Amino acid sequence: MASNVASSLESLNNPDSISYLTQQEAAEIDEVLIGPLGFSIDQLMELAGLSVATSITEVYRPNEYSRVLAICGPENNGGYGLVAARHLHHFGYKPFVCYPKRTPKPLYTGLVTQLESLSVPFLSIEDLPADLSNDFDIIVDALFGFSFYGNQRPPFDDLIRKMVCLHINNQICQILPAIVSVDIPSGWHVEEGDINGEGITPDMLVSITAPKLCAKKFCGPHHFLGGRFIPAAIADKFKLHLPPYPGTSMCVRIGKPPPIDISSLRGNYISTEFLEDHVGADPIDQFHKWINDAVAAGLQGPNAVALSTARKDGKPSSRMVLLKGVNKEGFVWSTNYESRKACEISENPRVALLFYWEGLKRQVRVEGNVQKLSDEESENYFHTRPRCAQIGALVSKQNYDSKAQKLGRVPSKTSKH
Repeated sequence: MASNVASSLESLNNPDSISYLTQQEAAEIDEVLIGPLGFSIDQLMELAGLSVATSITEVYRPNEYSRVLAICGPENNGGYGLVAARHLHHFGYKPFVCYPKRTPKPLYTGLVTQLESLSVPFLSIEDLPADLSNDFDIIVDALFGFSFYGNQRPPFDDLIRKMVCLHINNQICQILPAIVSVDIPSGWHVEEGDINGEGITPDMLVSITAPKLCAKKFCGPHHFLGGRFIPAAIADKFKLHLPPYPGTSMCVRIGKPPPIDISSLRGNYISTEFLEDHVGADPIDQFHKWINDAVAAGLQGPNAVALSTARKDGKPSSRMVLLKGVNKEGFVWSTNYESRKACEISENPRVALLFYWEGLKRQVRVEGNVQKLSDEESENYFHTRPRCAQIGALVSKQNYDSKAQKLGRVPSKTSKH
């Protein structure tokens, strides 16, 4: 039964088994949503824009791709871009908006006001650099949707040319930014795709409601579906086969993610100035300050630490343990005296600890000799653990005897990078 369910889910995520809409079908679905089903344009626009923003966060993290330019057209797709820019601001990105032909309708003016209240910059076409790659990490292409047809007129033709040039530059230099197209890559035919082969080549396509036929021609690495608002009545009426959304997510990937090129993984390691005189003279006091900062920042597992040991012959090994205490005498963790790390420590008591708090760009190294805690201290610690943890410790070879080991007082080195 479980294998059948898994096979069904895998099939629904297969691009060949998903429904693709014609322009007429997409328009009819919108009419049903806004008419008999009682959705307002405001609701659908908010949900679609949020889907675009969450799709972006699935692939492009704000610490690596912070500068986002949303290029917004005059109709619904432009509204999706405006909503996405607002959510991206709240998600920690730095959005900019180019909205050359503003729509005077209250819905759109309200979206502009919301962005202005967040101090999101609006850039005119004249403000945009000739080469967008130097100033932005992500370009959100929210110019035209499925209802558009015909040739692009100024000023949109120039904006599309700028995005086409980005793809050419990326092929030559392998540089950013990434292009994220909303529903339809601007300039593409809704059903036939990039007819002339001279249009935008996005890195990500976020289909709204259901993929349009042109999405079959999309060859980029990231295709997402957004707009988690299709009721069963519409799915049945239009015989839609769409992938299930995971958990509470507003987007779902279509197809398999591309293989990861480890050599291309990168991060933004720029941080504020940090000098030696910024830390206290006592490393233990400094450690207390930094681990408190990690807790206050809500980082997961702030007391997790890599413990490295070595056998008598020098063969090393490492594993993660949890810090259980720290004072002027040293750092404390618990272990089974028959575990590999305990056996290695008995042969060679020299060990190293490494704390790393990625969110704060800080790490602390500790080196020194290990000594056992007294039986009394070990028993006292064991009785502070929850009942279920005590039972687990008793049945686990890892730490059944509830004993603990303690790193004696040693000079510790703190660093920030």
